[in-house]
Order: sequence, then C-alpha cells, then structure tokens
Amino acid sequence: MKGTVGELGEFGLIRELTSRLTTTPAVRLGPGDDAAVVAAPDGRVVASTDILLEGRHFRRDWSTAYDVGRKAAAQNMADIAAMGAVPTALLLGLVVPAELPATWPAELMDGLRDECQVAGAAVVGGDVVRGETITVSITALGDLRTTEPVLRSGARPGDVVAVTGWLGWSAAGHAVLSRGFRSPRAFVEAHRRPEPPYHAGPAAAALGATAMTDVSDGLIADLGHIAEASGVRIDVRSGAVDIPSQMSDIGQAVGVDPLHWVLSGGEDHAIAAVFPPETKLPARWRVIGEVLGRSALPRVTVDGAPWEKAGWDHFGEQGDAG
Repeated sequence: MKGTVGELGEFGLIRELTSRLTTTPAVRLGPGDDAAVVAAPDGRVVASTDILLEGRHFRRDWSTAYDVGRKAAAQNMADIAAMGAVPTALLLGLVVPAELPATWPAELMDGLRDECQVAGAAVVGGDVVRGETITVSITALGDLRTTEPVLRSGARPGDVVAVTGWLGWSAAGHAVLSRGFRSPRAFVEAHRRPEPPYHAGPAAAALGATAMTDVSDGLIADLGHIAEASGVRIDVRSGAVDIPSQMSDIGQAVGVDPLHWVLSGGEDHAIAAVFPPETKLPARWRVIGEVLGRSALPRVTVDGAPWEKAGWDHFGEQGDAG
C-alpha cells in the first residue's frame, strides 16, 4: 500500500482494513453493516475494553504496527480469559493522523487478526477517526460456555495462589529497550507481543478456581485486587517464583533486582488464580503463595513482609510503558 491515511480516505481505509480479516463460526454478521452480530450460546456476554496510546503504551521506534496489533488484542482477550470465558470477538476504535502511512493501520489490523486467531476469536467491526495521536481502543467479547464467571472476590482462607504464563519478561524487555538494545530477543519480544495463556482461564474455572485475574499491572498489584475484593491477606513466597538465568543477567547488567520485575512488572498477561488447597493442578501451574485469612486491611505480602514497590499505575510516575 502506498500513500497516507489521508490520501486513502476514511472509507478507503475501512475497506482496506476489513479486507484483511478472517471470521469464525461465532460471527453471524461481520463488518459492513451498522453493527456486527456475534453468537452468544451461553446467553451471557463477557465484555472488556482497553486503550493503547502512542507514547504511553507503545513507541513506533520500538514496536511495529503488527506488534501493537498483537499486543492490543492480547491484553484485552487476557481479561476475557481471566473471567473463565473464551474470547469470541473484538471491536476496534482507531484514531490516526492523516499523514500516517496507510501501511501502518493495515499492519495493525494484521496483528489484531493473527492474535485473534490464536485465541479463536475474530475482529468484527469498529470505527476510524482522524486525530493527532495514534490511539487504539479495543472492546473484547467472550462466552462463558455455561460456566460461572470467576471473580476476584472468591478467595478464601487456606486457598493456594498459582500462576501460569510469563512473569517479569515484559518488564525486563522494556529495560533492555530503554537502554537502546534489542537483545536478549525473547524478552524484547515478550514486551512487544505478550503471549497470554488464553486456555488457562477456562481451564482454571473448570478446576474450581475461587478467584482469578490476569497480570497486567504487576503480580503484587493484581493479587492486591483479589485481596481487596475478597477481604483477605495473601502471602507470596519469593522463592517459588521463576526467575530465568537470562533475566538475572539482564538485572545484573542494568542494576535491577529481577525479583522486582517478576513481582511488580506488568503487561505479561499471565493468569493468576486462587484454588482450594486440595486441587490437583496441572504442571503448567506454579503454586507461589497462599491466602492466609480474613483481614480488616486486605493486602499482599511477600515472605510475610510488605512489598513497597508498586506495580503499574496509569496515573503514576512510571513513565512510558513502551
């Protein structure tokens, strides 16, 4: 594709973007009408929305448009999976400058489409608007398939806390990119294109998970949401979390304790869930802590002590998320 978004025009851009899409059996009517129609066999629809803003959540010198598309889809569908649901559809709201090369939104759509295919979902529509800053807004839909949603509020004293997926990899990749490097590549790619374990959410629900969340703002911060909603104290064992040797090498090179990335780094979109203690968990799950009891001051501790280093806060002072 040659030219800019402005030269292509609104309807030309829409035609180009929708021509790149695939569909699934859940999509009864895709793009092209006033609204899409998506099957909801369960009779309930799980919905979530999120926004990525250039300069705040991604940088074009760090990530391709395709990367941004994969990331935008992943972080939204991870929220669906964390409810114990299966992702079915995405809607895209896109703000772009008129002078942006037309290839950028096209490649973004390719990334959205391909990440949806990983999860078994499809992009079913959206809107495009001219603006000064690239903004990607996603609404994700999902189906519970007759199960009950797994909320943050169900954790009970004696339950165990387990995680599946990567922890700290995105934060380590961000540290590498911030210093002008592009390797170790696995960590850089984890930051550019997170890989949520979509299957783990519905699987955890089937195993009897009492509470669940995806790790978007940092493990301690997100477990804190469960602690607050459930009125409990959660303790994490630092020795139980996985710190790969390459992450330790990166930490040593940049002067950061890698445990900080694992406990406070966000955007990995791993799944953290709370289970009854007798639950036989598959090997993909790692038990990292326990629910200690009801608490007038719900909180998360690490090895019995407060963890003072906060996770991601959109209104905090962390700077660009990359």
